[in-house]
Amino acid sequence: MTSPVEAGPVEAVGQALDFTEDFTQELPCEDGIPLENLWHRLQINLLDDCVHQLWRGRTDFYAGGNMFVYYSLQQVQRQDYKGPDFFVVKDVDGSYVRPCWVAWREGGRLPDVIVELLSPSTRGVDLGAKKALYERVFRTREYFCYGPDPTQGGEPELLGWVLGRDGYEALVADERGWLWSRVFGAWVGEWEGEYHGARSRWLRLYDAEGRLIPTEAEAERKRAEAAQAETEAERRRAEAAEARAAALEAELARVQALLSNQPEKPSQP
Repeated sequence: MTSPVEAGPVEAVGQALDFTEDFTQELPCEDGIPLENLWHRLQINLLDDCVHQLWRGRTDFYAGGNMFVYYSLQQVQRQDYKGPDFFVVKDVDGSYVRPCWVAWREGGRLPDVIVELLSPSTRGVDLGAKKALYERVFRTREYFCYGPDPTQGGEPELLGWVLGRDGYEALVADERGWLWSRVFGAWVGEWEGEYHGARSRWLRLYDAEGRLIPTEAEAERKRAEAAQAETEAERRRAEAAEARAAALEAELARVQALLSNQPEKPSQP
């Protein structure tokens, strides 16, 4: 989400909320404002894709993007609807999809990691009010910002903070410009390439050894290539075995021919 919603249909819904035990079913889950551009949408999908590949097979986390996060009843009463571009909550049941994140229905759990995609229109809020909210209210362990959109001529930068005893402390990038995430147990860094047909610079994850965490499609392609390589290797092994068998058969035939052409020894008187 690029900014809080101050008025419009969401405000009307907020005024009509019935604060009963089940009122959360009436909470708006999106503001209807489209993402800024294709790159913005794809970058969120790419992060979600990579996190699910990083923790493939696990269901003890939830990754969400472009959805509201509700953290207090006072927030709802103010109709102060906010949502990070991308976030991850650990140690929760991630086996089902939520339309929005409602902290009091999740045992009070709020994001452990948040990523905001910077743009000229949101940079001030992302580095100001939202950063303060994530630091002081959410107590989000790690906060990353990346942007602006390189497809629009921007020169993206990567910023990050880790929550310390006295608040956020800036993460220091390594010589590659990457930032280490303790929550992910992985590097957060830039990558240039093609994703869903769009070639650009993207924010990706790398393992501790610096290897790119693949997307689902990349992992499937790699598995297919490995299977094809194994099939080709098996074909070459079969051909080599056939060649050895043919050579052995030819050698046996040669030896038999030599033996049959030898003159018989004269019998002893």
